[in-house]
Amino acid sequence: MIAFVRGTIASVGLDAAVVEVGGVGMEVRAAPATLAELRVGATAKLPTSLVVREDSLTLYGFADDDERAVFELLQTASGVGPRLAQAMLAVHRPDELRRAVATEDLAALTKVPGIGRKGAQRIVLELKDRLGAPVGASAATGAALPVAGVAPGAAWRDQVRGALLGLGWSAREAESALDAVAPMAEETAGGNGGNGANAAGSTAGAAGTPDVAALLRAALRTLSKA
Repeated sequence: MIAFVRGTIASVGLDAAVVEVGGVGMEVRAAPATLAELRVGATAKLPTSLVVREDSLTLYGFADDDERAVFELLQTASGVGPRLAQAMLAVHRPDELRRAVATEDLAALTKVPGIGRKGAQRIVLELKDRLGAPVGASAATGAALPVAGVAPGAAWRDQVRGALLGLGWSAREAESALDAVAPMAEETAGGNGGNGANAAGSTAGAAGTPDVAALLRAALRTLSKA
């Protein structure tokens, strides 16, 4: 098992980043919020989980060790593969998933693209005694994110839109979420900085530029409430 990778970020795409480790570029698939925090040229450490298939070896990366542990546990449920487990962690943080399973909150689980009511019931049945209770803030050990991901002007819309589409939301749903969080980005771009804070956290990045990770989390919460 490859427990983590540490190296220079060579590139960041919509669903994966390439980390240069010892002269080798390793493709690491990750949730949009994690990718949005990575900066090309910066050094990062990503906890990882290697998924082995007959025709492929796929490395998944996470913000911290708790996300990785939940990712691996989710896949023990029938019908939950690595892509669906990653989508679940993109929509809900680890403790939110633990809470949803523990309280049998099917509505929260069905907010994840690809999970219907029957699938949510199966996940609750199979994981209720395995995920455990919420543990509070995720441990920072192994956390990767050394630099906040920021985007000037309207570039944040393209990044957040691409991330939402990659998670399975429709173009219409993505645009609706973008419109909902646009005022937060505009406040930051207008120089208000920390005044753009809300329940999802501040959207202020460096020098008054929008924080893509915070905007993506806010967009996902908007879709989850729809």
